[in-house]
Amino acid sequence: MTQTSSLHAVAGHNATPDLRSWLRQLAANDRLAVARDGVALIDELAAVAKVLERDSAVLFPQPGQHAIPVVANIFADRSWVADSLGVPTDQLLTRFQDAVRHPLPWIEVNEAPAQQVIHRDVDLLKQLPIPKHNEHDSGPYITAALLIARNPVTGIQNVSIHRCQVSGPDRIGVLLLPRHTLHYFKMAEQAGQALEIALVIGVHPACILASQAIAAVDEDEMEIAGALLGHPIEMVKCRTNAVRVPAHAEIVIEGRILPRVREPEGPFGEFPQYYGPRADREVIQVDAITHRANPIFHTIVGGGMEHLVLGEIPREATLLEHLQRSFSSVRDVRLTRGGVCRYHLVVKIDKTNNGEPKNIIMGAFGGHYDVKQVVIVDMDVDIDDPHEIEWAIATRFQADRDLLVVSGAQGSKLDPSSDGGISAKMGLDATKPIEAEPMVFKRIHVHGLEDVDLSRALQSDPKAALAGILSA
Repeated sequence: MTQTSSLHAVAGHNATPDLRSWLRQLAANDRLAVARDGVALIDELAAVAKVLERDSAVLFPQPGQHAIPVVANIFADRSWVADSLGVPTDQLLTRFQDAVRHPLPWIEVNEAPAQQVIHRDVDLLKQLPIPKHNEHDSGPYITAALLIARNPVTGIQNVSIHRCQVSGPDRIGVLLLPRHTLHYFKMAEQAGQALEIALVIGVHPACILASQAIAAVDEDEMEIAGALLGHPIEMVKCRTNAVRVPAHAEIVIEGRILPRVREPEGPFGEFPQYYGPRADREVIQVDAITHRANPIFHTIVGGGMEHLVLGEIPREATLLEHLQRSFSSVRDVRLTRGGVCRYHLVVKIDKTNNGEPKNIIMGAFGGHYDVKQVVIVDMDVDIDDPHEIEWAIATRFQADRDLLVVSGAQGSKLDPSSDGGISAKMGLDATKPIEAEPMVFKRIHVHGLEDVDLSRALQSDPKAALAGILSA
């Protein structure tokens, strides 16, 4: 592996925020590694990306001898997400909340870099460098594509991400969970029609983040992306259907989800760190591929750090917005890494009433069906530190008094412990009682701790000092 600050693959500055502008920023901050040419698309590329997932993005110039480079790990931490939006980390959720509250409509253009090259005779694996990621994945998967679909009646668009298995030269198996894309598809299927869609690969991080917002049906996530960036996203009409896609994308796959057609898809390594099972799923018929003259293919290793981080921030912001509408005491939230950034939520509150935490727990369960465990903590607990959260549970929680369990609720179908998506929910009130005497829950603290200067407090030559003491 080598590091670089200037890459031929991302050369040529473009003032419009896109994937390349983010890669240039990563390179300038020594966060972008470059692999040797020829790393295999099957398994090896994902293995290299996995090793680097907490430290560095990685660009693969000629993976599997393919002319199109692949990039992975564009986010290794929530601080990277903040950097991509130009805000401090502690203002990240506030920025996302504001974008959801004040979406910015996109504008349509007639020409786009995303359509510089057009393939109407499609062969996915020959024309695109699509990797296989986890060991038992059923084959190559497109994992970082925005799936953009239009409401068949109103034309309003929805943006989301789905796992997409390459099943043939022009055929893709897609998992549609019970969300807005599936709602649109069922509308089209009931009318006996295919649902026109596009898979958009290689966009600015703001577009990917916006796609994960827990928005209402018929709220276009590209308007949230525009608000995140502070200016409208430029969109262009697809060449073979009516879907509008980001004009500065790297690659666009145009197609239709076919009515009354289901074919085997899976297994695939998912965010819970298990394989999503093989089953008959919906099918995309690909009609065309368009891309830049020299495109870059973005991939996300299934279940890896990038997968978790990209889902974490938008869900946190949306859950925080949801809870703060009803509970003025809620100050912050985190979806924990151990809870795969989906299932376990920690909520920090400025508690004013002993019954408040249980109400907040129930509100959190209603915020998103994926949430299966909620821990409520006080203001003095660092919710970015899992040890602090466990400490709060250990010292402020009693199961017979502070535990709330809900059986038979809707959960995640990708949770292998659920019964086909039917799940139990658990809430833990790990807060101090309002009436507790101050010293009962007073955290210990060493006076002067914050003022210690180790350069002055410690010997500059500890071996010499230790030798003198031990020889005495």
